[in-house]
Amino acid sequence: MLAAVTGGEVDRRAVGNIVSAATYGQMRRTGFSFPEAHYDTDTMVGLAELSYTELGFDTVMPYFGLISGAAALGAAIDWGEDDWVVEDGRVVTGPRMPGCKQPPCWVGPGEIEIPKDFLDKPETKAILDAIAELRWRHPEACVVGKAMGPWTLSYNMFGVQEFLINVLLEPDDVHACLEGLKQVSVMFANAQIAAGADIVTLADHSTGDLVRGETYRDFLLPVHREIVPQIEAPVVLHCCGATLDRIEHFKEAGFAAFHFANENDPRAAKLAVGDFPLVGNVSNVKALMNGTPADVKGEVEELYAAGIDVISPECAVPMQAPEENLRAIVEAVEDLAAREVSPA
Repeated sequence: MLAAVTGGEVDRRAVGNIVSAATYGQMRRTGFSFPEAHYDTDTMVGLAELSYTELGFDTVMPYFGLISGAAALGAAIDWGEDDWVVEDGRVVTGPRMPGCKQPPCWVGPGEIEIPKDFLDKPETKAILDAIAELRWRHPEACVVGKAMGPWTLSYNMFGVQEFLINVLLEPDDVHACLEGLKQVSVMFANAQIAAGADIVTLADHSTGDLVRGETYRDFLLPVHREIVPQIEAPVVLHCCGATLDRIEHFKEAGFAAFHFANENDPRAAKLAVGDFPLVGNVSNVKALMNGTPADVKGEVEELYAAGIDVISPECAVPMQAPEENLRAIVEAVEDLAAREVSPA
């Protein structure tokens, strides 16, 4: 995994997910479940390590949601209910991902205040302790940390709609928000590296579904250029949605790699960035949640042919996804690798 995102040589394509790989099937079978897995270290570790020990991924990643950093900043959190509905042995609904409650925590950049004990807050400390435990348990795994970037933190703390309106109406406030929050991303990322993370995901959702490519270029690119060198391990950008119109800017920002979504054609993405490593983009809905292992393997073959460096689900795995579909990713990659080294 490290070689794949840093341009080194690999014996086969890396497989992993640098965001959540947790499923309802894992939770029901093991008892390690949401919402406790968002703030309890033991539950977090038990659920996170399954991607390595049972699915066969090269990665373990214990930060499942998007809001632990916001919680440590003081945002009110809806952690989601432990509410299961099971029909014919399959989970229909279960605990959802947590989210920030409305109204937003802050109104303007003048209200930004970073707690001195940010890293000791229960939500952040649980992640740091989980990374340390996973590093000890699985020394050969790639332990992945995750921090929200200043754009996503701004969504969480100021409200998505309010923040995006200000891109047009109060651009100076938007710049001030990013300036005020950028060091939170660096601080939390480096604390996870010190705890044992090998790489860090920076989740910063400047997606084409919400903002133009020019908005990323003008607002966030200068911030990313500044903070990426301050993070003391390879940084992989995660951004959902359509991003081909800004993918070259992601490369320019200095990230080690980019984790991209299924809205983007993998061949076009690789053509646009050349040797810049890409992580993705097995379809969450079509293949992993509603498809079969054969469907998953078909998508993996296409990604392999496109030259994608790390074969991965496109985003946080749908929690309803059958585990056999996730295992099919690894099986397909191993089969393709075996074909490459077989004698003609």
